[in-house]
Amino acid sequence: MNLIQSIFLGLVQGLTEFLPVSSSGHLAIFKNIFHMNTDSGLLFDVLLHLGTLLAICVVYWDDVRQLFVEGVSILCGWLYNAWVFLHNRFSGNKKKYRHVITNSYRRFVLLILVSSIPTAVIGLLLKDIIESASDILIIPGICLIVTGILLFVLDRMPEGGKSEVSASYRDAFFVGTVQGIATLPGISRSGSTIFACRKSGFQKEFAIKYSFIMSIPAVMGSALLELHDASAFAIRMTDLLCYIVGMAVAAVSGYICIKTMLMIVRNNKFRYFAYYCVAVGVITSICYFVL
Repeated sequence: MNLIQSIFLGLVQGLTEFLPVSSSGHLAIFKNIFHMNTDSGLLFDVLLHLGTLLAICVVYWDDVRQLFVEGVSILCGWLYNAWVFLHNRFSGNKKKYRHVITNSYRRFVLLILVSSIPTAVIGLLLKDIIESASDILIIPGICLIVTGILLFVLDRMPEGGKSEVSASYRDAFFVGTVQGIATLPGISRSGSTIFACRKSGFQKEFAIKYSFIMSIPAVMGSALLELHDASAFAIRMTDLLCYIVGMAVAAVSGYICIKTMLMIVRNNKFRYFAYYCVAVGVITSICYFVL
């Protein structure tokens, strides 16, 4: 891989990760058409996703920081209650349990954890299928058409009223399941999860915040698995430089696109992306039979 290719793919990743057009689908299409596969493509894909994860952390820094603090507090509360349980079992001096979920951020943490469970299970079960699907051009083509249909429906959904206080754990599990399915190339993660959030009755602003923040543990978990697999590859220093540049480009372009998505959600402009996804999906599917 050369520097121009890494910059190009980093730009594709950053632009398509948060706009509802599927970054994995576009990366798979470009790699297939232009034969841009690398010997250690898993590592490069992981670094691109880490770049866009950095963009999420910058845009939602106050929320991410508070969620981390409250997540640690939840863990400490659970450990304390476990100690109280053991103490009360073997001691006559009974202690009271602490109430752990004491504010909206702690409930937000639990919602994210619940969403992460089906995402992780589906991601692990479909891992080999997803890797194979990326090499077959017609699959991202069909999945992009599916994404376009979802966006058409999303544009016509009524406003919901649920926030982190009123959203149920069943809602969180449903959204996490959709995020797991969205690992297929061509299914937009942001588009499908925002669709699932709105289908569950989430407020517009909360839907996009939840969609982006819930991707953090999914991306981090995927990165750990892929880095373990990629450790078997010998990576040249020139390739590593290209990978880092691609990650930086993905982070900057991703930051810009998150800000763009916030405006899109407020104005219900998903139909334009729906037209794009269907068009690209149809063209890609035709290319499968022609190229």
